[in-house]
Amino acid sequence: MGIYLSNKEFNNVLKELGKEYRIYAPKLFKNKGRFSDTDLVRYDEVYSVEEIEFNKKSYYSPKEILLPITQTLFYFTEDKVIEPEMDDKKILVFLRSCDIHAVKRLDEIYLKNGVEDPYYKKRREKINFVLMECENSFENCFCVNMGTNKTEDYSLFVKKDGNGILVKVKGEDFTSYFDIGEEIEINPKFIEENKVKVNIPDNLDINIFKLPIWSEYTSRCIGCGRCNIVCGTCSCFSMQDIFYKDNEKTGERRRVWASCQIDGYSEVAGGFDFRSNQGDRMRFKVMHKIYDFNKRFGYQMCVGCGRCDDACPEYISFSCCVNRLNQEIKEEK
Repeated sequence: MGIYLSNKEFNNVLKELGKEYRIYAPKLFKNKGRFSDTDLVRYDEVYSVEEIEFNKKSYYSPKEILLPITQTLFYFTEDKVIEPEMDDKKILVFLRSCDIHAVKRLDEIYLKNGVEDPYYKKRREKINFVLMECENSFENCFCVNMGTNKTEDYSLFVKKDGNGILVKVKGEDFTSYFDIGEEIEINPKFIEENKVKVNIPDNLDINIFKLPIWSEYTSRCIGCGRCNIVCGTCSCFSMQDIFYKDNEKTGERRRVWASCQIDGYSEVAGGFDFRSNQGDRMRFKVMHKIYDFNKRFGYQMCVGCGRCDDACPEYISFSCCVNRLNQEIKEEK
């Protein structure tokens, strides 16, 4: 069962929730897109239902709530190391099914990969999910083929309905906030079919390294890293030690997002670069998404959100690349 609330009633609930939670959701920023006359949808803190963008896919994934683009891990002086204090408030995030699955992938990497990351763990323990329904499949999405179109991992389900909001409460922590409104039957509807179909090859192995398709990306890809930045499952970072000018023995260590597609990422001491051209980098990224992660954790890393295809300035399509790879392997066999 669920309840129906007017926008005003739902905003009152958000106000009460705001005393205990920071609430994040997709938000429309007018004229903040790639060009001056285009809009941008990205995650930001919200305070009313009118601010939440229900009908458009966010350009960036919500991973920056869990993994800040730049995160100070600790400050250091001549004789001390001090970790920054964390906000006491818990976090409530409005997510679509594929993005909830993307967080599961990040959990595998940062919590279940041999060593727990304490910085990630602190933020992850504070987060609760609010499921948002996809009315229709968005452009470039292929969540159905990746098995991420459905989920039961949420505390609340929220759907905009005319001038009101439909809410289903699953998490016990939220029951007291929603003891108002008209009781109705409500369950989320999930996408059953995408326009984009992706066929992941069976029996992948390192022999695909020799396939000629990778050389095409050496000439097409410009190495901007945009695909990694918008991806909900890319988790690579670099470390930076920042020394303060007034005292060079003090400073801070920061964790900063990195990209396997940009120059220098795979360079090691002595100047050798394991993946010096863009074709090799594309191969590395694709294999990580549909082979390496699956080999270790038992399911695919990619969730089929299609953001990498949306963002690429050279119109390189990850889904098309996987389908081409599948076709090449079939022809070789």
